[in-house]
Amino acid sequence: MERENFGSKIGAVLAAAGSAVGLGNVWRFPIETGQNGGAAFIIIYVLCIILLGLPIMISEFLIGRHTHANTAGAFRIISNGSPWKWVGRMGVFTGWFILCYYVVVGAWTMHYTFLSAINAFYDVPAKQYEDVFNNFVSNPWLPTFWLFLFIGVIHYVITRGVRSGIEKSAKLMMPTLFIITIFLAVCSVSLPGASLGIEFLLKPDWSKVNSTTILDAMGQAFYSLSLAMGCLCTYASYFDKKTPLAKSAVNVAFIDTLIAIMAGFIIFPSVFNIGMNPNEVGVGAGLTFVSLPNVFQQALGNGSFLAVIFSSLFYFLLFVAALTSAISLHEVATAYVTEEFKMSRRNGATLVTVSILVLGTLCSLSFGPLSDVKLFDRNIFSLFDDLSGRVLLPLGGMLISIFAGWVLDRQLYREEISNGGDLRTPYFKVLIFALRYIAPLAIGLVFLDQIGVFNLIPH
Repeated sequence: MERENFGSKIGAVLAAAGSAVGLGNVWRFPIETGQNGGAAFIIIYVLCIILLGLPIMISEFLIGRHTHANTAGAFRIISNGSPWKWVGRMGVFTGWFILCYYVVVGAWTMHYTFLSAINAFYDVPAKQYEDVFNNFVSNPWLPTFWLFLFIGVIHYVITRGVRSGIEKSAKLMMPTLFIITIFLAVCSVSLPGASLGIEFLLKPDWSKVNSTTILDAMGQAFYSLSLAMGCLCTYASYFDKKTPLAKSAVNVAFIDTLIAIMAGFIIFPSVFNIGMNPNEVGVGAGLTFVSLPNVFQQALGNGSFLAVIFSSLFYFLLFVAALTSAISLHEVATAYVTEEFKMSRRNGATLVTVSILVLGTLCSLSFGPLSDVKLFDRNIFSLFDDLSGRVLLPLGGMLISIFAGWVLDRQLYREEISNGGDLRTPYFKVLIFALRYIAPLAIGLVFLDQIGVFNLIPH
């Protein structure tokens, strides 16, 4: 059976960007920026993207396109079956493992889009938003319903194939995501007191920059670009030989960073409008599903038409961001199963979907009926989250950079990124230097700090 490719360069870039743009752009980046010196953090983050993110992204693109195989197969082929093939298999496992709990949060975004659309937050006292969220996630049936619906949408896209499913959905969802983001940002910066929120986000405060800031920026750059999850390598295997790898990587990084910064323009002007301290709005789920519904109601008028539209679009934005990332994670496992075990796409996707339904349900129920089931003092959801974020991702990224910088044939590397000599590569030596020295060291510091072995910063 002939292997599909993306039908256009823009489709390839939008699909890869969709993989990178996810929930972390909205519920982690703005808070990290605000708490770590505003524009100072953004500058450091961009440097981390250039020195850490882009070299690894280009390498994943290169390996995927050169082999035209799933991530596990790609590393097996390009390493000639050496032990380095396990890096690819680790990438497939990591992508699948992350998807098991990522779909749970994706389901939450669907539920909150629905709640916003029916004006369910009207007249909810500020102190009860946390109860609304906790009652929802601890319910044994409602989160499971949205979970099955969210996974069903992913399954539908994946079974339609690379061009008719993944590429077509990316061409629809990414422009939609961008338009909604711009609309919400414009509305937010138009609120009274918005200038204080903009200043909080963009004013460089170098006094807040320390080792914590640098590690946070490195971690955010690494996780935000979907590195070491198998997504970029898998999607690149659908690139044609004329796709400019370095330019595509820069475009993906630019879109990802732009969406993250614009999310800050949505959140902070609204927060300052109601006189709330940005450092008290929380992070992650606490920010997204507890603080922000309250912020939007107070800033835009309790139960007003504008509050309903703004809140609905915001959570729909989150849903689209979660969906594009989840599709790419599902494709990593689907491509592996179908190619390594010679299965049809439909059967392979179904096998992956069933496994995600089972484990995703367990992760979802860990906030309710299975809340007492713990390992290493963590519930099932937290265990999946911590193991992937603290161990699998940084370890995988470090191994990819070492392989690309020290093991991969340099002539092959140059040949691929220059598209057979058609493109100039004046950055080649800097790229190899970053892969050999900067990326492994930087990721190693983040990894050791995350797992507590090397406590570089006080916690």
